Amino acid sequence: MSGVATTKLVLFDIDGTILLTDGAGRRAVHRALIEIFGGTGPDDHRFDGKTDPQIVRELMRLEGHSDARIDASMQAVFDRYVVLLREELDVAGDAVRLMPGVRELLDVLATRSDVVLGLLTGNLVGGAHAKLQAAGIEPSLFRVGAFGSDHEARGELPAVAQRRARDELRVDIPGRDVVVIGDTPADIDCGRAIGARAIGVATGHYSVDELRRHDPAAVFADLSPTSDVLRAIMGVASQPGARRGE
Repeated sequence: MSGVATTKLVLFDIDGTILLTDGAGRRAVHRALIEIFGGTGPDDHRFDGKTDPQIVRELMRLEGHSDARIDASMQAVFDRYVVLLREELDVAGDAVRLMPGVRELLDVLATRSDVVLGLLTGNLVGGAHAKLQAAGIEPSLFRVGAFGSDHEARGELPAVAQRRARDELRVDIPGRDVVVIGDTPADIDCGRAIGARAIGVATGHYSVDELRRHDPAAVFADLSPTSDVLRAIMGVASQPGARRGE
């Protein structure tokens, strides 16, 4: 294999980290669930940090459906969801927006020979691509991906991304050189099994202080301080303010 130990596999979450869809994802999930199951579950159920299969299962359990019934209809929900998501994203239009500093950081990372850009997201692969395209980001920028359509448990996804880097790119990246960037405690915690580092960003529902309690390598209020974020990704000591999100 041709990989070198200093190559970083940098895995971005999507919702709340790269972009916001103005509720398009939630609306599409609810529409698909109504079509297939006849109900949505609680309107205020939290989606952040979860995979799409996990969200569907939790909502439909709360509606009283058995796991057997949910499993039997899961793919039908997914098929409708991706179609409906594209409709909702079209309606949302310019309300779909990138988080501060995301484009600049991606532009810098994409030029580096010692970085493999990837996604680690609870979205289905089709939903992930639709959201990125709606926000003006080309999905092919990310050379590796691990998605909710790969596994219902988010904690399994870092190893999926690691295997894909090895199998598809012929780059063998140890866990210590995998970096997960996300806006929820689930993003921070999911890579621990492979020894990955995590960088929290408080552009979702969690504050800098809440994310810091999960002991990430660094926490930022947003990704706009490109140089500081880059240093954190590459494992170079940052200024103390970067960890505090100041």
